[in-house]
Amino acid sequence: MDRDGHDDGAIREILGYRNVAVVGASRDRSKAARFVPEYLEEHGFNVIPVNPNADKVMGKRCYDRVGEIPGRVDVVDVFRPSDQVMPIVREAVSKGPKVIWLQEGIHNPEAEELDRSHGIEVVFDRCMLAEHRRLTR
Repeated sequence: MDRDGHDDGAIREILGYRNVAVVGASRDRSKAARFVPEYLEEHGFNVIPVNPNADKVMGKRCYDRVGEIPGRVDVVDVFRPSDQVMPIVREAVSKGPKVIWLQEGIHNPEAEELDRSHGIEVVFDRCMLAEHRRLTR
């Protein structure tokens, strides 16, 4: 069990969700916020880029906010600094995702508690790419 409370079985289950909104998706191929969503897309995930400063990322329409995404979002994968997470989480809660995933180095206990109070699972300080690779070898 990791400090976010998820064992490998729980992470495997989360990795079974396919619609992933990537907040902070980047046009820069050298950044994790670009190569992680590309990896996810290559492994069968439906990646939905969210970045108010880009029209397209990975050739896909980029949304300004999670709340603008039409249809279901299973996982909100956040690539923003810890101190910028709360407004993202407040908006994401209204979309009703199953999971908020805060990438490596990102941890905001107040935002995580807000998620949990709405029945949303929280993964923090972990990389979806690294966890997928580790658990699907």
